Amino acid sequence: MFNDIGALELVTLVILAVLVFGPDKLPKVIQDVSRFIRKVRQFSESAKEDIRSELGPEFKDFEFEDLNPKTFIRKQLDNDELGLKEIRNGFDMKKEMAEVTDAVHGREGESATGSSTGSSGGSGSAPDLLKKRGDLDAGERPPFDSDAT
Repeated sequence: MFNDIGALELVTLVILAVLVFGPDKLPKVIQDVSRFIRKVRQFSESAKEDIRSELGPEFKDFEFEDLNPKTFIRKQLDNDELGLKEIRNGFDMKKEMAEVTDAVHGREGESATGSSTGSSGGSGSAPDLLKKRGDLDAGERPPFDSDAT
């Protein structure tokens, strides 16, 4: 329950408890708190048992920890019935981001796989929209894209 509390913090909490409640009332407070925690745990366990009994025998292996999204995803990835590990291992995010960055900056990537980044002389290929255009002559209008406006 308190996995992230260190020894110094625990000593500090004990000193604060002694100062706030006093040494003569502290044992009574500790008993009341422990009794309250025990009742909450009993209530929680009885609620879990009621839910398990209502769900029926097909959910006898149901664990409430599986309702946590992180646990659910971790369990599904460990199961790997869908082949998600192959997809995840086949997709290199750093490489993809480097290719996009190179395309935006107008550089040709070292690992470009036949894409037309940086080359404008293709056989009927679409113009390279990421390539910077030179200065406009006097009186020349900038290109207009009706889809973009």
